[in-house]
Amino acid sequence: MSDADLLRQLLSWTRFAANLQSEKLKMEFAKYWSDQMAEPRYADPKRLLRYGFKTYSQNDEDGIIQEVFRRIGATNRSFVEFGVQNGFECNTAKLLIEGWRGLWIESDSKAVAEMRAHFQAFLADGRLILAEKMVTAENINATLERSGIAGEIDLLCIDIDYNDYWVWKAIDIIRPRVVVIEYNCALRPPASLVVPYQPNAAWAGGNYFGASLSALVGLGHAKGYRIVGCCFAGVNAFFVREELCRDLFLEPATAEEHYEPERYFTKFMPSGHKGRPGPYQTV
Repeated sequence: MSDADLLRQLLSWTRFAANLQSEKLKMEFAKYWSDQMAEPRYADPKRLLRYGFKTYSQNDEDGIIQEVFRRIGATNRSFVEFGVQNGFECNTAKLLIEGWRGLWIESDSKAVAEMRAHFQAFLADGRLILAEKMVTAENINATLERSGIAGEIDLLCIDIDYNDYWVWKAIDIIRPRVVVIEYNCALRPPASLVVPYQPNAAWAGGNYFGASLSALVGLGHAKGYRIVGCCFAGVNAFFVREELCRDLFLEPATAEEHYEPERYFTKFMPSGHKGRPGPYQTV
């Protein structure tokens, strides 16, 4: 056997072993998920975590977002999301392929070029708008206005890894019915903490970033929103405008009730093939 043949065989074995390991991890996660959902804490059908699943989201946000809108309904099926990278793994890709329309904002020029190429069909029919911009508290309202986004929308997703709290606080040109925002799960309730605002700051790794869940709950309350849940990974929190909540969501609406700890291993959540959103045809 030549060296080239041996190398090809070794690479094939390596890929095979990696696939086996990945499938094993998915099976282990599925059992862990099932065991957790059987715990008394997760028994209430109003707890959103029970409905989580992953299609294109990073974790189980796709299922939670779907369940929120099943309960409150959608209006114009519109969204804004920033911090989407190339759009292959974000909270609104599933909605986009289901007929929603909206705006993605991303500062990475390479990622924006990828989106322009891959999502050309959505851009061409006007259902998706892209804005290449580093979002700050100072420019977010103007960025939305230039993109033709104002007034009531169904969903706002904020994931910029550092100044999320301050940007949400600054937004006043739109009135989302639902807000999904990243929280720092290292800062457990009742700590109400947020990083000092620095317009050009970015996540440098580690657990110094963003805001605690309690801080976001306080901000949400001030803006007229109630926390309704968190994702299983301990990454994103979900808020609904208070007048829409009625008795549809788990109470009390506190950080202590809805906090979820770090479970970043949810990347092994079963979701079929790797996410690759594209245009589908309704039949």
